[in-house]
Formats: sequence, C-alpha cells, structure tokens
Amino acid sequence: MRPPTEFDGGARMPAEAEEGDPRAPAMMICARLAGRAIIRVVGRCEDAQENSQLDLSECQLMQVPDAVYHLMRHTELKSCDLSGNVITKIPPKFTVKFSLITDLNLSNNQMARLPDELCTLACLERLDISHNSFVALPHIACQCPSLHTMLAHHNQIIEVDVDRLARSRALEYVDLSDNPIPKRMQEDLKQLSRPSVSISEREKEDWEEDILI
Repeated sequence: MRPPTEFDGGARMPAEAEEGDPRAPAMMICARLAGRAIIRVVGRCEDAQENSQLDLSECQLMQVPDAVYHLMRHTELKSCDLSGNVITKIPPKFTVKFSLITDLNLSNNQMARLPDELCTLACLERLDISHNSFVALPHIACQCPSLHTMLAHHNQIIEVDVDRLARSRALEYVDLSDNPIPKRMQEDLKQLSRPSVSISEREKEDWEEDILI
C-alpha cells in the first residue's frame, strides 16, 4: 500500500492548521502535565497493591478518580493519603470501597464538609482534615467507633459540640489549634478531661476592642 501523498483526500492538514494554533504550546504542556499526573496515580496504586498504603498526595486531584476504585478493588487498604490536592468533597462510595482503612489524611485540600457515611468506617483510628475550610468540627469525630486522633487545625472552625466530644468513648486527642473558636467555647473545651484538646488563644479583632463585656 503506497503512502499518502499531498493529493490524497485528508492526508495533509489545511494550510491554516499547519501555521499552528497559538494555544497549541499551552495545550501540549497541559496534556503532558495531565499525562504525568495519571502515570503518577497509577504508579502509586500499584505500590498500594503491595503495601496496602495508598499515597495520592500532591497528585493535582479534584476528586478521587473512579479508576482508583477499580485499580484497588482487590486490595484491603489500611491507610489513604489524599493530602495536598484540590479536593472539595469525598463521595459516599469511598467508605464502601475502602471500608478497612485505619488512617485517612485529607489535609491541605478545599473541603468544608464530610459525608455522613464516613462514620461507618469502623476501623478508622486517625483522621487529618487540617488546612481545609471547615467551619464546624465534623460529627464523625464523635461517631467513629475507633477514632482516637482527630487533626483539624488551620481551618475556620467556630462550632464545636463540646457535650458530644465529652461523651465520645474512643476519641483521645483533637487538635483545634489555629481556628477562630469563640472565647466561651474555648473555656468549655479547656474543661474537658477527655479527649485532650489543643486550641490556640483567640486574638481579639479590632472591632472588639471597643465593646464592653
């Protein structure tokens, strides 16, 4: 079969296309970056198949790709690190696929809430949601039966159910430092004997200086 010539229909690009799209270099760079990210995710899934520890940190993820659930379908994960991405939410099916994890790192993302289904993770012992956008401490902190460590520092948390924390049977340590927790709530948290709670002293805003208490 002879190779196509310039006279074959569709064998050559139109002259205007040969000149090149001015966006082409940027598109090629984006395609290469996306390709590298995919290769990185697949490689880390393969590692997790060996050690049961899935590390998807710094993978430019906006969500957990469906391909990850497929690749890990025969692996019983013990830990999952999703830190340093741009994830806004965790889907309920995460808890079905990774029901045996003991350590979940969601730090340095863009999340403001967690799905209620995370409470069904019966083996979860450590949860890190630091450096996100939470305004309330998720109820999972008190509802997960095995959760003993909750890291929630560097958020925007102003709501904490102190009574529920006090009733938690498994929880031993909660890090709420660097959150704008109201002064009265801070005092209530300091009174807890268990769990141990780390908080940062709240600095008064400029507008509060003139208010008499």
